[in-house]
Amino acid sequence: MARFRNSKKKGFVKSFVKKKQPTVDHITGDKIPKSFVFSRGKLPGPLRQLEMDLRKLMLPHTALNLKEKKRNNLKDFLNVAGPMGVTHFLMLSKTESAPYLRVARTPQGPTLTFKIHEYSLAVDVAQSQLRPRCPQDLFKTSPLIVLSGFGTGDQHLKLTTIMFQNIFPAIDINTVKLSTCQRIVLLNYNKDTKLIDFRHYSIRLQPVGVSRRLRKFVQSHQVPDLRSLQDGWLWIRK
Repeated sequence: MARFRNSKKKGFVKSFVKKKQPTVDHITGDKIPKSFVFSRGKLPGPLRQLEMDLRKLMLPHTALNLKEKKRNNLKDFLNVAGPMGVTHFLMLSKTESAPYLRVARTPQGPTLTFKIHEYSLAVDVAQSQLRPRCPQDLFKTSPLIVLSGFGTGDQHLKLTTIMFQNIFPAIDINTVKLSTCQRIVLLNYNKDTKLIDFRHYSIRLQPVGVSRRLRKFVQSHQVPDLRSLQDGWLWIRK
């Protein structure tokens, strides 16, 4: 979770790709958004961990093991981004006053700059929970994106909405498998404080409107599959 405020707008980068993934979104016909998450300048330990949390958040269409070198400049990342189909950069930096997050569309922008007011690391959130949920396939699919409070009036908010809507693959609600929806990224804009809450949730599908015992029974997959059986009669003798 991070909270930030919207402000104004030579080497070799090595990345590791485990398996070939589709490059075209079957819903929109456009390229599937891919990202690089890296830092500009030296970061303290907690911000380094935040960088890794952001990389996990952007999975599976990001370079989790992206290797950075001190001599790398922005042009180095742009040169690699083109052949790899990378469409967005998420860049963390730290000044004397505060840390910043820049979100850029490659190769020609736009770029949004956010001042980070406060943040929590994933490990801190997990330690605060009694039973933290992190299944093995949690990061195999992209998260759902939910935008709240942005409206349609302010031009800067419009640009922010478009940027974050396009940073993740589109979802077809008619064909998507609910079992693959395991994460949500929520951006909530507070018009009073002018702050954006950026939160990442792990979710799971469960039946509603039933008792807790019945819900646990269904979730444990103990319900027999009766689809292949025919209708019949049950005779009960009094």
